[in-house]
Amino acid sequence: MLLEAEGYDVIGEAPDGTTALTEASRLHPDLVLLDVNLPDLNGFQVAERITAQNGAPAVVLTSSRDSSDFGPLVTGSGARGFISKGDLSGAALARLL
Repeated sequence: MLLEAEGYDVIGEAPDGTTALTEASRLHPDLVLLDVNLPDLNGFQVAERITAQNGAPAVVLTSSRDSSDFGPLVTGSGARGFISKGDLSGAALARLL
């Protein structure tokens, strides 16, 4: 709801990494906002798989934890960057994109 209020169109949601991969392939979004902590695959693994595809969307990782907790995992995942959930906003996303 936060991102929709700031002008983003949310076209899908996924409860886990496997579903996120399926939905990203099916929906062809411009951006995937991806939680690091998922019940099956971690967000880094999902980001790697999504960004490895031709014409891949931008991926931004998020978590309630601070980015310093993840070190080089963010850059190694192919994601554009990381935004903590406390700092998540349309403006923060725009800065990464």
